Amino acid sequence: MFCISMNLKAQKLLSPFEKGNGNQSTTYEELVDFYTNLASTNKTISLHASGETDAGLPLHYAVFHPKGLLKPNPKTLVFMINNGIHPGEPDGIDATMILMRDLAEGRIIIADDVMVITILTYNVGGTINRNTHSRTNQNGPESYGFRGNAKNYDLNRDFIKSDSKNMRSFAKLFHDFDPDVFVDNHVSNGADYQYTMTYIATQHQKLGGKLGNYFFENMTPHLIQDLEKKGVPTTPYVTVQGKTPEFGFSQMLDLPRYSTGFTSLFNTLSYMTETHMLKSYDQRVQVTYDFMVSLLSKSIQDADHIQKLRDENNNELKTKDFYPIAWQLDSTKIAKIDFLGYEAIYKKSDVTGFDRLFYDRNKPFKKQISFYHHYKPVKEIKIPTYYVVPKAWWTVIDLLKLNQIEMQKIEKDTSFWVSQYKIKSVEHSKNPYEGHFYHENVVLETTRVQKTFLKGDYLISTHQKGIKYLMETLEPEAKDSFFRWNFFDTILQQKEYFSAYVFEEIAAAFLDENPEINMAFKLKKEQEIDFAKNAQAQLNWIYKQSKHYEKEHMIYPIYKIEAE
Repeated sequence: MFCISMNLKAQKLLSPFEKGNGNQSTTYEELVDFYTNLASTNKTISLHASGETDAGLPLHYAVFHPKGLLKPNPKTLVFMINNGIHPGEPDGIDATMILMRDLAEGRIIIADDVMVITILTYNVGGTINRNTHSRTNQNGPESYGFRGNAKNYDLNRDFIKSDSKNMRSFAKLFHDFDPDVFVDNHVSNGADYQYTMTYIATQHQKLGGKLGNYFFENMTPHLIQDLEKKGVPTTPYVTVQGKTPEFGFSQMLDLPRYSTGFTSLFNTLSYMTETHMLKSYDQRVQVTYDFMVSLLSKSIQDADHIQKLRDENNNELKTKDFYPIAWQLDSTKIAKIDFLGYEAIYKKSDVTGFDRLFYDRNKPFKKQISFYHHYKPVKEIKIPTYYVVPKAWWTVIDLLKLNQIEMQKIEKDTSFWVSQYKIKSVEHSKNPYEGHFYHENVVLETTRVQKTFLKGDYLISTHQKGIKYLMETLEPEAKDSFFRWNFFDTILQQKEYFSAYVFEEIAAAFLDENPEINMAFKLKKEQEIDFAKNAQAQLNWIYKQSKHYEKEHMIYPIYKIEAE
């Protein structure tokens, strides 16, 4: 099944996949036992635990280093692999066991200044929760894990909101090792085509600078060419714009909620493999192995250059004035790529009687199709000098600390002139999404105010490595901000109200004492028929202009100190 010719050293340890029939995936117990045995017999491999998961079991990871180092030095190229985020897609689990074994036993020889780290399986609870039928569209293996974790979270939506213990353990591991290159192994769902391997590459425009250019113009094309030489044609992950792939498709918008979107916030070059669900399991494991070996080879070849570009990117962003927080597909920039597909037709369904889509595998084709791989920023935010986070918002502070954001406590009560957001309007999703009611269409009003902050509140400079993470989480309009994920919903609810029969006299006196507001009130009644007919709405409007209305309502409680 595997034909490896790097260094034909005799195998000492076979993985459960290799011992099986090619259509069987490794169980959780077999997985841990395999790495335990591998580490006990090879000084180059060590097995560790990085905190707990929602299943109550550790997040295990293994480290390979030719000299047996456990932590990288500044010049070490760090290559990180994540597996089993969706345990119904176990290809990477089995492929990485073989890769790490081949590294340990010297079948693949790499330089001393390279470290390979793998998370055995990220979704431990889902890996243990095995079944045979939940992946309806998938061709094997015989049994596999479940997509949801022990608390039924889809962990590949959790990298910003961090509801799971899995993510909190991952964050510590990720920041401790600061990988230069990251790969997260998956299986696709969707259209049918000839490819066994497709991939999602981090959005190069969001990486930015020379690092993004290198990733797009050098690393990814080289990776594709190397796989072609191995007989593994590949294409970007197929997200169709039309009804079938031949109508063209676009690169996925790599939001920070996803693993590769999160890792790229820290200038890590990241890929997500997506093997095709209808290909046989042994083929999928093979191409996942091939992808990782090709990517590792390119990463080692360009190690010094990658590290130099990462450092430059970190420093360059610190000097910029604006940061893009919203992106839109640029339909004017189109790449023509050769695509290996199957002819798609519509025929009558035997089940419903309606027309159904059918891919005819007896009619393969090679066609040039449109691929949209450029996004353009549609909203930019001026980067502040500091954010100020009151200590009361400890859930936010904890996540900032977890992601190694540098911050300092204010030593005594101090007043600053700050920029303050007011939430003018926001739409709340009607249905829950991964344990939250996500916010859309956020509209803000910005004012400049003098505000006193308390001893123990936090002052956070943007002049640091984690600047992208800060902007993506603390700016309410950013697509995966803490605000959108409901961290600040208490500010959206008014706490104090009035009784109309009591407020009538107060409202009349208030209008008499404030003629400008009284004039605006009369004008509003003249211009808005519904308002003029609604006594409660009128009293509520007056209430909100008065000193009685709570000043905290709809005020976003993270503030910005901006350069004059």
